Amino acid sequence: MQTGRRTPAALLAVVYIVSGALCWAGAAAPMDEATPVRLLQVLGAAGLGGGAALALAGPRVRPWALHAAVALLSVLIGLLAWRSATAVGVVGLGPAMIAVGLYAAHFLPLPAARLHAVLVVASGSTGAWAAAPSGFWAAWLPVAVAVAALTEAQGRLAQRLRTAAGTDPLTGVANRRAWEEHASRQLARAARSGEALSVAILDLDDFKLVNDRDGHHAGDELLRSLTANWSRRLRRADLLGRYGGDEFVLCLPATDEDAARELIGQLGRTHPFTWTAGIATARPQDDVAAVLARADEQLYRNKRSGRFG
Repeated sequence: MQTGRRTPAALLAVVYIVSGALCWAGAAAPMDEATPVRLLQVLGAAGLGGGAALALAGPRVRPWALHAAVALLSVLIGLLAWRSATAVGVVGLGPAMIAVGLYAAHFLPLPAARLHAVLVVASGSTGAWAAAPSGFWAAWLPVAVAVAALTEAQGRLAQRLRTAAGTDPLTGVANRRAWEEHASRQLARAARSGEALSVAILDLDDFKLVNDRDGHHAGDELLRSLTANWSRRLRRADLLGRYGGDEFVLCLPATDEDAARELIGQLGRTHPFTWTAGIATARPQDDVAAVLARADEQLYRNKRSGRFG
């Protein structure tokens, strides 16, 4: 899942509720004698009930539950296609299929969105084939192509926007917001598992002198060089973020304070420019602000004493 769960759950609740209302409207005013009125009534109730459940659960909805709810929509679309009385009724499900693809592409990782697009097209096509109204394939094929194309386009766009929103444009490391969100998740995980987790603040020494003496371009190049060297040394689970102009933060899962000090020492040997670090290991009930505050206190003690960490 690529964003907070409140908005995805809320929007999916709206999709369910609107779908349920449309099903009830179709049952109340059937367009054909063979319209599956009873099925529309059942699906209408399911849509309203499912939407209400998603809305009430809100941020408590787990990622797997969102995937299951999106997959269920695809299955229900296939069921409606199977019971559709006319070709118009089958093809009329196209907007619902596109909505499923666009939702998945916006809120879910692109590989998962592609799978949901395949599922909704396969489910709808299977239902349409089983219903077999005459003359609908020519109109159905563009719908299937549109679902695949729009899901891919929206997924790629959303992926680029998420990357841009969470990345510092100068150095390419996580920005402050993305780092804090990641660190908060890691703190919760550490609290559940009992694993150690450490946070470090890295503050460059006399960075202003570089800008004043050599210009801001030289300062930018120094920041890029430092972060590139640090990133090559860090483990895959570690996250480096830019917290301020010349201040960086590290989230180090499964790392106690001694191990964090050793890693900081290794980072110090990757570049000749000097910097000072402060380290704090998470305690029970800590949030990100509390751990950062202790790391910041140690940082300034080390600045005054001339020690790196």
